Amino acid sequence: MKTFAGIDVGAKTFVLAWRRDGRTAGQTTMDQSPEGHRQLVVRLRALQPEQVVLEATGVYYLDLAVALAQAKLAVSVINPRSFHHFAKLKLSPSKTDSLDAQLLAEYAERMQPPRWTPPDTTQLALRDLGRQINRLTATRTQAKNRLHALRAKRATLALLLKDELEAIATLDQRIERLTQAACDLLAQHSELAEQAQRLQSAKGVGLASAIALLAELAVLPSTLRAPQVARYAGLDVRLCQSGTSVHKAPRISKAGNAYLRAALYMPALCAVRHDPRARAFYEALQRRGKKKLQALCAVMRKLLTGLWACLKNHQSFDSTKLFSDIHLTHG
Repeated sequence: MKTFAGIDVGAKTFVLAWRRDGRTAGQTTMDQSPEGHRQLVVRLRALQPEQVVLEATGVYYLDLAVALAQAKLAVSVINPRSFHHFAKLKLSPSKTDSLDAQLLAEYAERMQPPRWTPPDTTQLALRDLGRQINRLTATRTQAKNRLHALRAKRATLALLLKDELEAIATLDQRIERLTQAACDLLAQHSELAEQAQRLQSAKGVGLASAIALLAELAVLPSTLRAPQVARYAGLDVRLCQSGTSVHKAPRISKAGNAYLRAALYMPALCAVRHDPRARAFYEALQRRGKKKLQALCAVMRKLLTGLWACLKNHQSFDSTKLFSDIHLTHG
């Protein structure tokens, strides 16, 4: 009799549910902690499930998934949107942690998603550094905006200006320290260092962008195709059409990795300014009626395709393989 397990992950606890003979056979709640992870491994080894499924949501699933993979358990990490549609298909009347865990176990039984391959410790460390740099950079931008607003006022206390300047200086130091830590990490890992160099062969991708991009792309399975990576980044185009009455404008889904989208924004802007082919493609989309932001998102998607090819094929970036010469001739 085969057993399938589902885990609903929360910030403080997680719920394990398992199925046998087509029905829920049991469930339990454990603490979201290293000790809770050890208890889960012991419980699952006793159950001997064919597959364990959990969603890739929040920041808490990853350590748990790594612990299961290291214990040689067949764990699958699925896209939350996929599970959302599965729950709607099952007409689930309510949403609780227990019901979600039971539905995840049923998802494992019926869908049998592919087994998850965990990234190595260096890749995970680089991702953590890249995301922290991203957060600190956003905080620094907010502080600079506040400083600009304070300076625009007629009478602002000198103490407030000094406070914001000190905060910005502190953030600069933290960002510089973490960037150096990321560089040291790359220097210790020859493959990651080579990948960072390949990313920087693209116009608009400097060291900071290469770290931010590689932090997100290095942890992805190398078997993914470019459209799958675009969906992962939330840059895939969604259509909403039905009959003759519903015909909404296409838009990107944004149902993906916001860190990766943020890392692509500035390189895409630089490519539009300094790469003739990217600029011609960008302008051609605007002549067809696209807004500037829509055209820029299309450049981001193209750029992501090329950067992913660099990593998969071990080659430098080549914009001629992404942007057709036809846009140059019709500029």
